[in-house]
Amino acid sequence: MRPRRVYRLLLVASGLASVALALLGYGFGVLQGADLSTVDLRFSVRGERDAPRDIVFVKIDGSTFNHLGDEFPFPRGLHANVIDNVSEDGPRAIAYDVQFTEPSSRPAQDEALVESVRRAGNVVLATTEVSANGRTRIFGGGEGLEYSRAVASNSEVPLDSGGVIRRMDFGVYGLPSFSLAAAEQARGGKIDLPQGQTAWIDYAGPPGALRSIPFWRVEAGRFPKGLFRDKVVVVGASATSLQDLHPTSTTGRDPMPGPEIHANAIDTIQRGFPLGPVAGWVNVALIVLMGAVAPLLALRLSAIRALLAAGVFMAGFAAAAQLLFNAGIIVTVVYPLIAALLSAAATVVLYGVTTAFERERARDAFARFVPESVVGQVLDQAGGVRLGGTRAEGTVLFSDLRGFTSFAERREPDEVIDILNRYLTAMSDAILDEGGTVVAYMGDGIMAVFGAPIEQADHADRALRASREMLRRLDGFNAWLTEQGLAEGFKMGIGINSGFVMSGNVGSERRLEYTAIGDTTNTAARLEGMTKGTPHQIYVADATHQALLEPVAELESVGEFEVRGRERSIRLWSLPSTRREEPARARSQDENADVRDRAGSLSA
Repeated sequence: MRPRRVYRLLLVASGLASVALALLGYGFGVLQGADLSTVDLRFSVRGERDAPRDIVFVKIDGSTFNHLGDEFPFPRGLHANVIDNVSEDGPRAIAYDVQFTEPSSRPAQDEALVESVRRAGNVVLATTEVSANGRTRIFGGGEGLEYSRAVASNSEVPLDSGGVIRRMDFGVYGLPSFSLAAAEQARGGKIDLPQGQTAWIDYAGPPGALRSIPFWRVEAGRFPKGLFRDKVVVVGASATSLQDLHPTSTTGRDPMPGPEIHANAIDTIQRGFPLGPVAGWVNVALIVLMGAVAPLLALRLSAIRALLAAGVFMAGFAAAAQLLFNAGIIVTVVYPLIAALLSAAATVVLYGVTTAFERERARDAFARFVPESVVGQVLDQAGGVRLGGTRAEGTVLFSDLRGFTSFAERREPDEVIDILNRYLTAMSDAILDEGGTVVAYMGDGIMAVFGAPIEQADHADRALRASREMLRRLDGFNAWLTEQGLAEGFKMGIGINSGFVMSGNVGSERRLEYTAIGDTTNTAARLEGMTKGTPHQIYVADATHQALLEPVAELESVGEFEVRGRERSIRLWSLPSTRREEPARARSQDENADVRDRAGSLSA
C-alpha cells in the first residue's frame, strides 16, 4: 500500500479515535468539572446584566449587627417588624430565607411573628429540615404552619463539583424549592417548568449585583416608600459570620450569600428560564465535527496549513459558544475542543512519522543514484521528493556496452540479468565515487550527470575521471567474462558533454523519476552513439574540454563532426589510451534501434 494512502487512512482512523475518546469522556462525565468551569468563564466574558427591577434583597449584613447589637438568631419580634414594614409597602411576595423550625425562648415574639406572616399573606418560608413525606416543622408544622398561611419550601440547592452552585432544583424531598415557591407566590399560580429536575441560574452578575438594603434599615422603617412595591423581597443572611456564603458561576474568589443566590434563581424563573443547555445530540454532533476538522483538512491541505486552519476553527468554535451563551444557549466546550486537540496532535504525529518515512524512502532511492554523502543535501535542497526541477551547469555522461544485446539473446534470462547487474554495479560505483548522479539505466546503457542536483564546480573533471575509471573497471569485467568462459569481452562507448542542464523530478505524484534533459543531454547521448564503428571508446565534447579545471594533457582532438540536431559541428576529444579496434561488422538491427530510441527519447 502506498505511503500516501496509508497516511490518509491513518488520518481518518485518528479522527475516529479522537472522536470516540471525547464521546466516551462526555458520556461518563470525565471532564465535567472542567466543562462547567467554561460556563463560569462565559459568565465572566458576558459581564453583568442590568439588575432586575422586580427583586430586592434585604440583607442581614455586618452593619445590621452593628446597629441591632444582638447575636444571631435575632429575636423573632425583629423579623415580625421587618415583615410588617415590607408588607405595608405592597410586595408581590416575601421570600424569607431564615429557618423557623424550632420555638424560641420568647413565646410572645414567636406568636408575633406568626401573626405578621399571616397578615402579610404572601410569605414563603425556608427550611432544610424536611421529613421523607415532605413534612416540615416550620412554626411547629401542621396547624401552626397552616394558620400562618405561609408557603413552606426547601432551600437546599444542588452542588456541582467543587461545591459551586450553578443550578436550582424545582423540588426537594416533597417540598417546592425556595426559589420556585417564591416565584409562584409572586405570580399567583403555577409556573411551567422546563424538562428535568433542575435549571441553570442566569446570574445577573457577581455578589452585590442585585438591588439590596440592610435588614436594620427595613426593621427601623428607614427605606424609601415604594421600594418594595410589586417586587419579590428576599430576606436572608449576607454577613460572613453567618457562614451562608457559596461559590457560584460569577463569584470568582468572593462567595455569594445564599439568599442572593435564591434571588438570582427567582429572577431566572420569572424571566422564563432564559439560560439552558442544548439537546444532547447537538453536543455529540459538535464533538464529532470538531474531532474531524484537523484530519479532514489534512486530507486536502498540507499538515501545517491544516493545523493552522484547525486552530482558527477551534477559536471560531469558542467564539461561537460564547455568542450562543450570550443568547441563552449552553453548549459543551471542553469535549469538542478535546476531540479537536487530540485529532490535531494525531495529525502532527502522523505527519512527522510519514514525512520521516518518506524521507527515508527518498534517501534510500536517491542513495542508489547519488553518493550517500550528498543524499541529505539533495533532499534538503529539493524540500523532499516532489515534482519540479532546476537549471544548472553540469556535465552529462552516456555509456553503452557494445554487442551485449546479441550476447544476451543466446542465454537464459537469469544469467543475463546476473551478468548485467555485475557490470552495472561496477560502472555505477565508478560514477558515484566521483560524486556523479546515476540518472537512468537503459538496458546495458547508463546515463549520469555531474553538477546536479548538487552543484559541483569541477563537474567536467569528475565526469572525465569517472569515464576513465569505468574503462578500467571494464577491463576487470571482461577478464571475469573470459575466466567464466562466457565471452571474450566487450567494448564500451562513452559520450561526455557539458553545459546547462535542466534536472529534477518528472512524472506524476504517483510515480516520480529524477532526470536531466536539454540540449546538453541530447548531445552527450549522440556522442556516445558516434563512437560505434571507431577505435575510440570516449568522445568528449569541446564544451567539456574547456570546462576542465585541471587540463588533461592526454586529451587529443579527433576533429570536428556534425551532430544530429545541432546546426554547427563540434570539436571532439578523446584519450589515446582508450582506443580499441572494433572488428568491422554490420550492426545488428536491435543495436541500431537502441541508439535511435535513446537519442530520440532525450530530444524532447
